[in-house]
Amino acid sequence: MGMTTTERAEAWIPRLRAAATEIEAGRRVPQALANELGADGFFRMLVPETLGGGEVHPRTFARTLMALGRGDGATGWIAMTGSTTGLLTAYLADEGAREVLGGEAHEALAGVFAPTGRAVPATVEGVEGYRLSGRWSFASGCENAPWRVGGGLVFDEGATGPRMTAAGGPEVRSFFFRAEDSQVVDTWKTAGLRGTGSHDLVVEDVFVPASRTASLVSDAPRHSGPLYRFPVFGLLATGVASVGLGIARAALEIGEEMARTKRARGGKKVMGESELVQVEIARAAAEIGAAEAFLFASLDDAWDAAAAGDALSHALRARIRLAATHAGQAAASATDRVYHLCGGASIWDANPLSRHFRDVHVMTQHIMVSPSTLKPIGRIALGLPTDVSML
Repeated sequence: MGMTTTERAEAWIPRLRAAATEIEAGRRVPQALANELGADGFFRMLVPETLGGGEVHPRTFARTLMALGRGDGATGWIAMTGSTTGLLTAYLADEGAREVLGGEAHEALAGVFAPTGRAVPATVEGVEGYRLSGRWSFASGCENAPWRVGGGLVFDEGATGPRMTAAGGPEVRSFFFRAEDSQVVDTWKTAGLRGTGSHDLVVEDVFVPASRTASLVSDAPRHSGPLYRFPVFGLLATGVASVGLGIARAALEIGEEMARTKRARGGKKVMGESELVQVEIARAAAEIGAAEAFLFASLDDAWDAAAAGDALSHALRARIRLAATHAGQAAASATDRVYHLCGGASIWDANPLSRHFRDVHVMTQHIMVSPSTLKPIGRIALGLPTDVSML
């Protein structure tokens, strides 16, 4: 038998660690490296199997991202964003999905769900679609991707406000466009996750056929597997948190190694002989392990419901989001423990712990794991009326 997706990711850890400094300095994953990662299936984990993707169990998705994040946080991140962008192909018409996925199997995908674009219905040479313009920030991995995605609001020709749906909200769609139809604006100069190359994308009056658009709000997925009964935002939050937990694991490994080998200047005892060090290492390990266990249990319970053909309850959806937000916070907390424990050794660029500290704190700023996600979860737990659109 061949290696599983997660086993392949674990085999990448030493190589990613060796490349991490180059990735951060270059503010992107090198194209050749991205192509190899794509050939191992890491960008298409959530693409339907019938379209050549992995269609993996959410636990596999999480474990794989944890492994890649242990190797290099930025690489884990673009695998996460590439996979969640690929999930959109399950909502496209078959013609559009096969056009997007019809290139080389290793090709990455990149995109931004935020609807900061403007799309006007149009017909070009008998093909119905939209004329799209917009600018999207945080387009992680965009330089590696021949196909990119931007979210947008639909406006009728000449209208000053967006088209409204029967449910009373604006019509929001996601649009796949070719790399050559967009411009990358170099904006990604950040404290951490520098290697993700999460620059801005700009599109000006580009025609996108209707077959290459989908709405996560109003469209149903066109594929019937349990994965496509999962909440999209729950999968995205899971991905964000899983990369964070991988970064935290890498930080803990450094802390454990330093505790076994580092001596204070002029001292005879190694760090690990200090009771404080022992306690903090144990606490960090518990934070990471407990967060992983809560996330896995939540994903497994939701998968069982989806596999049985059941609609996922608000409570199950809320639990996934709670587990993901908790995991993001736990990853940062555990990394902080190790960072402070290792003292002055933590601050040097030569120590990967410095990068892990910066990367994990950029991860916590993602809206999918922000403290604001806890409000609807708490309301559901208390039986209060709740807007569940982001669950």
